[in-house]
Amino acid sequence: MAHKCMTYLKLTLVAGLLFIVIFQFWIPSSSSGVDIRPRQGKLEEKLFSEKTEDLISGYPDIAYHTKEDVARFVSMCVSYSPADLLNIAEANNPLQYPTQGVEVQPLKTIFIPGLGLKQRESSNYEFFSSPMFFLLLLLFIFLLLYQVQLKATLGTFDVAATVDMVSITGEGEQQMTLSSRLLSSLNRQLQVVTYTNTVFHPKTADLIQFATEGHQSFFTIKIGHKTVPKLYKSGYEYNITSLVTIATKTFLRYDKLKDLIDSIRQFYPKVTIVIADDNEHPQPVKGPHIEQYIMPFGKGWFAGRNLAVSQVTTKYVLWVDDDFIFTANTKLEKMVEILEKTTLDLVGGAVREVTGYTATYRHTISVEEGGPDGDCLHFRDGFHHVIEGYPTCVVADAVINFFMAQTDKVRQVGFDPRLSRAAHLEFFVDALGSLHIGSCSDVIINHASKIILPWSKTETQKSYEKFRYSSVGVDKNLHNEIYYFKNRFKCMTSQ
Repeated sequence: MAHKCMTYLKLTLVAGLLFIVIFQFWIPSSSSGVDIRPRQGKLEEKLFSEKTEDLISGYPDIAYHTKEDVARFVSMCVSYSPADLLNIAEANNPLQYPTQGVEVQPLKTIFIPGLGLKQRESSNYEFFSSPMFFLLLLLFIFLLLYQVQLKATLGTFDVAATVDMVSITGEGEQQMTLSSRLLSSLNRQLQVVTYTNTVFHPKTADLIQFATEGHQSFFTIKIGHKTVPKLYKSGYEYNITSLVTIATKTFLRYDKLKDLIDSIRQFYPKVTIVIADDNEHPQPVKGPHIEQYIMPFGKGWFAGRNLAVSQVTTKYVLWVDDDFIFTANTKLEKMVEILEKTTLDLVGGAVREVTGYTATYRHTISVEEGGPDGDCLHFRDGFHHVIEGYPTCVVADAVINFFMAQTDKVRQVGFDPRLSRAAHLEFFVDALGSLHIGSCSDVIINHASKIILPWSKTETQKSYEKFRYSSVGVDKNLHNEIYYFKNRFKCMTSQ
């Protein structure tokens, strides 16, 4: 009888030990990764959201105790683009952590989502097959300790709740250590780890070190103010009057300017026209929905662009030269549509000369690393690719002087006011990496004839040509200064 009881006791002990081992080391297989693509749809967003929630809330059976003094300061991180979406690297090293998408406002507190420590399955099988099973089992039960460390440079760590059987040191400091003999409890605790930014900066990032014995990983937490939205009253869909302002710069060509305004009013009678005027003897340009801004004499081309764009209050600005002519093919609705329905920031059209030749002036621009002396700038005729759904439109890096763009985006790039007589591609070089640019060949504006017989030129026309072309050499030297000094280029090619 005593022998049977002893046998029963041993079996019970073995069963209990096996239960502990399984509880300690068995972890379900991780699901496959999620492919995050640009412009993801509702389904992808839903799947990605469910995936993230599953990763950061996988221990509902482990109780925790909320720390009110920490939890009340925590704000949720919000993403605004695919590049900022939360993405968690599931454990394969065996640390699990967010690879991107974690953001905090300056001096604020957030949860760090997705932190975890996982046990590799292969080591489980080796453990169970070991002849030293019972000895190792006892050692694991009494000696094994799971531990992770977090380090930051621009903030501190804490926990919004405490979990039983988890030890924490360094709360409220730049380095925090968490340890437990129960892996599930440690992972439950990691779900409520917080980060507080302590060094104010409007836009930066903190590099976080996340480590365990034999492994370490790094991820970033973006630090910055939220972008304040700018909303515009657009009226009905593609209401050009509400959405678009036409901007131009004029100098010694009031006759051409009058023709431009007359052609605009033929198709868009109520759209606002903003005119930057640096004539020596300005003439008033009158009419409804016209704003004329007088500049110092000869201030220049790009300075005029800056002034005109600065006065635009609509979502989009259309830039035209003062000697352009609107026609039935100048469909601003097409430009608005493609800007509204794509990620483009700026879209150019085509300019038709009196000879019938039509130009889009499409270019690609690239910068080649050139070492300590500067980089090399390359201009190439052409474009990158056709835009899906718009067969007459392409993506490029530079377009012609007839373009529509998001007003705020153009202001952010700006026009170098030192370029006063001849300038165009300089704006697109400054916009490289900032503006997404397209070109549509079926939105066409006419160019007033430049064919003038020498004996028929007026005094105003002669003055314009003298002022416009006499300083080309000076501007060329300035161009070189801008390209080779301001933009740190040592060479430039074009074809």
